[in-house]
Amino acid sequence: MSDGVQAAVRLSGVEKHFGRVTALDHFDLELRSGSMLALLGPSGCGKTTALRLIAGFERPDAGTIEVGGRRVASADASVPPERRRVGLVFQDFALFPHLSVRDNVAYGIRRDPDRDVRVNELLELVGLRADERRMPHELSGGMQQRVAIARALAPRPDVMLLDEPFSNLDQALRTQLRAEVREILRDARQSAIFVTHDQGEALTIADQVAVMSRGRIEQVAAP
Repeated sequence: MSDGVQAAVRLSGVEKHFGRVTALDHFDLELRSGSMLALLGPSGCGKTTALRLIAGFERPDAGTIEVGGRRVASADASVPPERRRVGLVFQDFALFPHLSVRDNVAYGIRRDPDRDVRVNELLELVGLRADERRMPHELSGGMQQRVAIARALAPRPDVMLLDEPFSNLDQALRTQLRAEVREILRDARQSAIFVTHDQGEALTIADQVAVMSRGRIEQVAAP
């Protein structure tokens, strides 16, 4: 990058086709380390496909993808998702129902000798230290969201990917959680990309908003 700041994620000339449908067309994207970027656009514009390509769930038909300065995908080769240093937060949070809050957060680092220290840090960060023994069904939607974020942060990923993270919540809770999630990711100095069709959401959380249409980015700008 021209100012010397490393890119957390870089997609260069990426194309992805599903049969005759072009999901991404000569797609270029760069996320600055430590910043948050929103992919904003209507259903079918390619934003979730871009997220899946970064995560490793799809392989590009052309172009390259880098995460943390390391090439993880091209048309010829692809690093498996579990080796990409990418954190994921899904629409439904995807918590393990049989595990406590603490064990959910610890799941991805259960072999790490420092896991207890890391889990304690994250529970403090998301404000759930007092709830660490509760089960997912005992939590509100907002609390479940914070558990999902803490779990994704636990392995110290190079980038966090959030796919419509507030879509299953009511409007009042969505508004509250936008501010909370932004603060959590800011405090963690976490690079993040999140997908949304809600312009207000994108403008509230992101440092930069990339407007997508028909598999391409039409504009990238600060809110």
